[in-house]
Amino acid sequence: MGSLIGAVGGLLFVLVNAGGLPGGVAWAARVLGVAAFVAVVILVVLRRGGTVAEDPPSRRQIRTYGISVTVMVLAIIAGARVLDASGRAELVVVWVVLCVGAHFLPFARAFAVPVFARLGLVLIGLAVVGVVVALTTASAVAPAATAVLAGLALLAAALSPGLRRR
Repeated sequence: MGSLIGAVGGLLFVLVNAGGLPGGVAWAARVLGVAAFVAVVILVVLRRGGTVAEDPPSRRQIRTYGISVTVMVLAIIAGARVLDASGRAELVVVWVVLCVGAHFLPFARAFAVPVFARLGLVLIGLAVVGVVVALTTASAVAPAATAVLAGLALLAAALSPGLRRR
């Protein structure tokens, strides 16, 4: 289920933001995003769908998940308002990438799944690089590129369980 949620989020990041990239790159990103999504569905969801050997999440894990998602949503809304009010609305998508990345960090410990920490740090790193490039070069492409790369990272993380040997 986590892979499917990550894949949907990753695909949305790619499809919604690819339009901010130059023509050929935008189409390549879309094709890559859709192909990765299809791969997740086939390799992770369909192939492994019937074999659930995991225990259901504990109350602590559910609480961590709920708090992390709630804080992420509130941070996205607050940050978007601040950026918009300060005339930097183009950086909202980079802020979203940062918030999504940060919300994965508590999952790593709560669910004992190290990939969440790595994914969170990758997204946070992309956001930091994206904002630095956007601010220092006045690049209009940097925010979209940041979001597309974040989407591809989410798709790669979602796909990783499908590539492990059984």
